[in-house]
Amino acid sequence: MPQFAPVDEQLAHIKKGTAEIIRESELRAKLEKSRAGGKPLRVKLGLDPTAPDLHLGHTVVLRKLKHFQDLGHTIIFLIGDFTGMIGDPTGRSVTRPPLSREQIEQNAETYKAQVFKILDPKKTVVDFNSRWFSKFSAEDFIRLAAKYTVSQMLEREDFHKRFQKEKPIAVHELLYPLAQGYDSVALEADVELGGTDQKFNLLVGRELQRAYGQQSQVVVTTPILEGLDGVNKMSKSLGNAIGIHEPPLEMYGKIMSISDEMMWRYYELLTDVSAAEIERTKQDVAAGKAHPMNLKKALAGQIVADFHSGEAAQKAGNDWAKQFQKDEVPENVEEVRINIFRVRVADVLPGDREGGTSQGINFEPNNRTSFVIKIDKLVKEAGLATSVTEANRKLKERAVSINGELIEEPAIGISAKQALTLRVGKRVKRVSFLL
Repeated sequence: MPQFAPVDEQLAHIKKGTAEIIRESELRAKLEKSRAGGKPLRVKLGLDPTAPDLHLGHTVVLRKLKHFQDLGHTIIFLIGDFTGMIGDPTGRSVTRPPLSREQIEQNAETYKAQVFKILDPKKTVVDFNSRWFSKFSAEDFIRLAAKYTVSQMLEREDFHKRFQKEKPIAVHELLYPLAQGYDSVALEADVELGGTDQKFNLLVGRELQRAYGQQSQVVVTTPILEGLDGVNKMSKSLGNAIGIHEPPLEMYGKIMSISDEMMWRYYELLTDVSAAEIERTKQDVAAGKAHPMNLKKALAGQIVADFHSGEAAQKAGNDWAKQFQKDEVPENVEEVRINIFRVRVADVLPGDREGGTSQGINFEPNNRTSFVIKIDKLVKEAGLATSVTEANRKLKERAVSINGELIEEPAIGISAKQALTLRVGKRVKRVSFLL
């Protein structure tokens, strides 16, 4: 019979980095029953494979699932291959088009590989909600829809706002919370996890379990992690995300770029450092006994080690120190090759037809290997900004340098025969050109 830790100890571990537990008294009762009978709780997390790659924001709730796994409970990672085709309306002001079955299947495979960077594959139950929904008949869906009212559905903030503004709400969107909620019925979940933005869907699961004669699951929500800007939620579309597949040095450098204040939130949500230890360290910083820079290095190293290796984390730390504390370029700096015709503004650099230099870069006279390139396009093509707009902002912030020289002009001349070292903030790449 499994041996479980005392309930108070389990609760303390679960509550770290948790936004809300609905209801804590019910969770305590479930944990007590589990410990007394030696039967693990069934803890569920569902993710729709709507994008191929995960970032650190996604891992907040995955780490909470890992906490339940470490405590000895049965965790179920549910891939929403059926609900993914409907499309979660959470946070959407307009109806979004459903993904195809092929897109869903491709993304699902990458999800499985990525989550096992956090979860123990030998102790993780992986399931797909198409297992039961593929067997649903039209009659089954009608019976499911009969369990919930339109007025209840319009209590959802997304739907309420769109209804008030007379914006369309497609019928299939109303089915999404019901389908996600039914997952908990099919799996007989004791606990379901999700971000705070999923609260409505998780509560529908509680309601449906009661409607189907089951004991209601406990809902545990985790905070939404802010991105590198420290304001907006982490999102690739906003250019403030840290992907879990990013190279170690890039991941390390991005973490070092967050503010000292945001560092504590990352410690809380992305590491297993206890809340008590985090608070003690905060006091040490306030008292001048510890330096935020050293703590941020430890944080960056820990996160890189989680997704790569300890050796990779150490090397990333050494390379970052060379790059930004000793103003050196690391030996393994990422190299990119850019097709010059995609970013070219003019064939020949004005004023340099007789040869010469500009911004420290040499040019050859009277040939077609010297070009004028806009900095914003160069930065974007090199992958150091997600858009030309972001690249322009970096330029105005005086965060762009080439070959160690600060760039302030919107366009410069380059020789396509020479590689250059492009630095944007704390990120650097070696750029060469294809003609």
